[in-house]
Amino acid sequence: PYVIVCNHQASLDLMGMVEVIPDRCVPIAKKELMYLGTVGWACWLSGIIFINRHKREDAINVISRTARIMHRENVR
Repeated sequence: PYVIVCNHQASLDLMGMVEVIPDRCVPIAKKELMYLGTVGWACWLSGIIFINRHKREDAINVISRTARIMHRENVR
């Protein structure tokens, strides 16, 4: 398993990054993207993991849980 970190400047950059990242790789995005109408729905349906950057503990828990699942199932 591995993690790719991308610093994008706009919400729509995520759509372009989806085309570049390897297969079976799931992006993690800020939770605010979930509320952007059609973009939010597309992100949610594609399986993006949303984190709440304003609540540090919640974000750490989501990322830790995701890392444990990746390690347990040996997926990227």
